[in-house]
Amino acid sequence: MFRRGDGSSGVGPVAPLLLSIVSLCVGTSFAKTLFPVVGSSGITALRIGLSALLLVVIQRPWRWRLDGTQARAVVGYGVILALMNLSFYAALTSLPLGVAIAIEFLGPLGVAVAYSRSRLDAVWILLAVCGILALVLPGSSGHPVRAVGVGFALLAALFWALYIVAGKHASEHVPERQIVCLGLCVASLIAVPAGIAQAGAALLDGQVLLIGFAVAILCSALPYSLEIFALKRLPKQVFGIVVSLEPAVGAAAAFAILGERLGMTQWLGMAGVVAASIGSTMSRPGAGSPAVVPA
Repeated sequence: MFRRGDGSSGVGPVAPLLLSIVSLCVGTSFAKTLFPVVGSSGITALRIGLSALLLVVIQRPWRWRLDGTQARAVVGYGVILALMNLSFYAALTSLPLGVAIAIEFLGPLGVAVAYSRSRLDAVWILLAVCGILALVLPGSSGHPVRAVGVGFALLAALFWALYIVAGKHASEHVPERQIVCLGLCVASLIAVPAGIAQAGAALLDGQVLLIGFAVAILCSALPYSLEIFALKRLPKQVFGIVVSLEPAVGAAAAFAILGERLGMTQWLGMAGVVAASIGSTMSRPGAGSPAVVPA
């Protein structure tokens, strides 16, 4: 969702934001290690379901009362959150992590361009498209890049764009901490049954649950907390520029943990996507950051 910083400057808050991105990418890399056991829907169910459980225990949302408008906003946000994560993890079954993240960045970049009237945005879109083409060209890497994975990543990009819009709408009616907790609860109603349908009783294995809790903390609880800290202290442009580095961080984490190697063409393509996101951010000083770490 769109979130505001207080316009303060300084290098200090950049470190927590970078740590939130590293946490998210490391957690996602570990999540991929469970694919052979529970599949992409299974790990999505663990991440969303356990994250929701943690927030329910901490925040006790049964004390909150929502009117009809607030409830509809939260439900819309939660449904899109579930579909975005299911699509993204499905993409990871056929794509390296860095490639999937880079393709998904088309979502927030598209939203930023849609709300802009600057002709310069055509340059950023063209640069991003060229970067994506370089990422998925046949033979560009020893790691397989399958068409079905690209399709799911593009679907995740669409849902990330809708997530930003839905999150902005929800934030106008519901306090932010309530949106995340209730949104994850709604998302669990979709993701958990999908995970059970794919993985069944394997989701209850002790080792799987242990890794699932780690993924929930690394991919949701920790990065969200660090992001909120940074958002209150960083200028919007700096926030957007730092978040734009996520595809490269994801590729590095996947290489270190999973051994996923990208070819030179793919690194150049990723640089194009990152440059497009940074350029889009810098060209609109008063706008919110185009890319935000999903909750």
